[in-house]
Amino acid sequence: MIDHAHDLASVREATERLLNAAAHLDNAAAAEPSRLPGWSRGHVLAHISRNADALVNVLRGLPMYVSGDARDADIARDAPRPLPAHLADLRESAARFDAQGAAPADWERTVELRNGVTDRAARVPFRRLVEVELHHVDLAVGYELEDLPEEFTGRETDFLARRFSGLATVPPTRIVTDAGEWTTGGDTGAPVTVTGTPADVVGWLAGRRDGTALRTTGGPLPALPPL
Repeated sequence: MIDHAHDLASVREATERLLNAAAHLDNAAAAEPSRLPGWSRGHVLAHISRNADALVNVLRGLPMYVSGDARDADIARDAPRPLPAHLADLRESAARFDAQGAAPADWERTVELRNGVTDRAARVPFRRLVEVELHHVDLAVGYELEDLPEEFTGRETDFLARRFSGLATVPPTRIVTDAGEWTTGGDTGAPVTVTGTPADVVGWLAGRRDGTALRTTGGPLPALPPL
């Protein structure tokens, strides 16, 4: 069962970790490449801030972004800012999201995200947690997939396995780690078993690792569509 209050608390904790790490950067380091192709650390920081405001929109029943182009333009505009501006924006946008999460609401209602995707309102705090945790890793500041909280890694693995479930382009796949087992993919084709550490598995599912550290039986490592 989704506990939005628990997830909101986890978002606050993850945001503090991110802010503490980002505070050790300087303007030059913020302009350096992140682990995301074509994005500097400044792009990642700007995206995290704008995502907080976008999810506030979602919880208010507004469009998540005005448009995809506007989303990209906002990130490009904010990316070159000095580090203090990034840190202030991260804190202030996180506070806006937290305040919206604390407001009385029907958490069972359906909300709309990007590209017509819908979900329960109660799942929005976890979606925010995903943004903060994975993009903290993307900053390349010493926070690795292995450092993610165990609960988060398991839930994100489950979330992504469900996302790819039923896709005809992905063979039926059994995912095995020492933390659990999941199934994903379509219903046709030779079944494949993928085994690895929780960090390597979630990295593969989330597009952060190429899967070379994983072991497969029954066929090659399935190719996953981009997120």
